[in-house]
Amino acid sequence: MSQAKSVDFGIKGGLNLTFFKVEQANFGPNVQSETGYYGGAFLDFEIDDFLSIQPELLYIGLNDFRFLNAPIYAKYTVAQDLNLMVGPSLNYFFDFFTNKFKVRGDVCASYNMSPTFDFHIKYTLGFVVLAPNGLFFGIGCRF
Repeated sequence: MSQAKSVDFGIKGGLNLTFFKVEQANFGPNVQSETGYYGGAFLDFEIDDFLSIQPELLYIGLNDFRFLNAPIYAKYTVAQDLNLMVGPSLNYFFDFFTNKFKVRGDVCASYNMSPTFDFHIKYTLGFVVLAPNGLFFGIGCRF
């Protein structure tokens, strides 16, 4: 008889550092960064003891720059309380780009401080020049 798989719901939020490559005349690319915040919700669909699928929906704010980030992670438990996540990141930019939809890639690690709370860090890589890279530090809470 198979054991029932669980689905967890939670919220998360934290600090976001976003890096933009800006061309400056004859000087070439210059990397500029913006600091902001993010917050949102996630679901965690357990597949087995070591693997789950975790889609998220996050609202990200950087000064006047706002967008939605929807990563879909394959989450793998590598050690007790330590998880690695990787997957595509679908993004909708409200006001910065002409082409408002971008696909990026995410790599994330999370550490379960308790059954309810985790600390996570993720890096988001933009695949085209105008899709900025980002570094996220935050806390999540499961219900």
